[in-house]
Amino acid sequence: MHYLIARARVSKSLSRLTREDAGMTTAEYAVGTVAVTGLAGILIKILTSDEARNLIWSLITRALSIFVGA
Repeated sequence: MHYLIARARVSKSLSRLTREDAGMTTAEYAVGTVAVTGLAGILIKILTSDEARNLIWSLITRALSIFVGA
């Protein structure tokens, strides 16, 4: 009998914990949005630079030359 009571208490506690932590709060969404926006800005700045564009172009050219045989 004590086992069933203890099991019911644990089950109730676990369900309460999962309910309280069931999603992100507004502050967590804000921090996540700012972090992703900052990362996107950095990536855009890097990928639009001449060095990065030349590197990507050379990688594509090499990859295609393997298939074409040139």
